[in-house]
Amino acid sequence: MKTVIKLEELGLFVFGIYLFSQLDYLWWWFLVWILVPDFSMLGYLFNAKVGAFLYNVFHHRGIAVLIYILGFYLKLEAVQLIGVILFSHASMDRIFGYGLKYETGFKYTHLGETHIKKELSSDEVKKCVPDNQNLNIFSEEIGK
Repeated sequence: MKTVIKLEELGLFVFGIYLFSQLDYLWWWFLVWILVPDFSMLGYLFNAKVGAFLYNVFHHRGIAVLIYILGFYLKLEAVQLIGVILFSHASMDRIFGYGLKYETGFKYTHLGETHIKKELSSDEVKKCVPDNQNLNIFSEEIGK
């Protein structure tokens, strides 16, 4: 199922590129602006709640579509560009497994936990070691 979701997101990313091509901007503008929504992660410098809120506002596809439609209706290409960039960036992030964030921390998303490494609990460490004998040998070596 993850492959299907990633393919769907890839299709939406390509659609975002198509929408950008309909605007009167040079292609390099897309490359310059595509990573700008990630500055919303600076909210995590305050705390996880502020970080999740800011991240979600700048990565919510519904908001991106509304901004694009507003720009189309008002005939403001700069506003359309903002909408396209937000839309495309959200799709790109989701291709890599980054979804909208929960307030519990950056790695907790509506798509599941991200691939960011986590610390193992003591129970998880014990599962990795076949028996406690190896741990005892290691402890004895440190004591020498």
